[in-house]
Amino acid sequence: MENIDIGKKVEKFRKAKGLSSRELAKLAEITPSMLSQIERGLANPSISTLKILAKCLDVPTFSFLLEEINTSHLVVRSNERKTMKVKELTYSLVSPDFTGNLATAIPPMKSSSESPLAHKGEEVAYVLEGKIKVYLEEEVYVLEKGDSVKIPSHLKHKWDNPFEEKAVILFSVTPPVF
Repeated sequence: MENIDIGKKVEKFRKAKGLSSRELAKLAEITPSMLSQIERGLANPSISTLKILAKCLDVPTFSFLLEEINTSHLVVRSNERKTMKVKELTYSLVSPDFTGNLATAIPPMKSSSESPLAHKGEEVAYVLEGKIKVYLEEEVYVLEKGDSVKIPSHLKHKWDNPFEEKAVILFSVTPPVF
């Protein structure tokens, strides 16, 4: 709740609607002074005032109560990727971190493990470059550039690159457990 500034949101929605403070105050049947105090964070509107403002601004009432998201933390630059080590493999994390319900990583180019592993969480692998062999239970599939595979939770699997060319694979896992 500390990242919620209702006043700034009222002001943002008002400006997006092209209304002056006086126009919105008149529509909401509050004084321009009260609206100014709300927008500057000097007064907290009642729920009933929020509902009226939401109706006047044509936005859902809950939109005033959503936390602001700092989007700069969502971007991961290729030269700033975090790495994670799973057994003898080092993965390059494509998602910012392991918070949330999804993690995406690029594994090293050789193979995932000696024997197939099973774990909690679904996976999707997408081949960006080259080709790989994917082992799902007793079956073996060759995936080439543009191919993908969904790996259900607890299914024994592994991948391998026995080919001459470099392979680049993108793995997404939910929940983010490797």
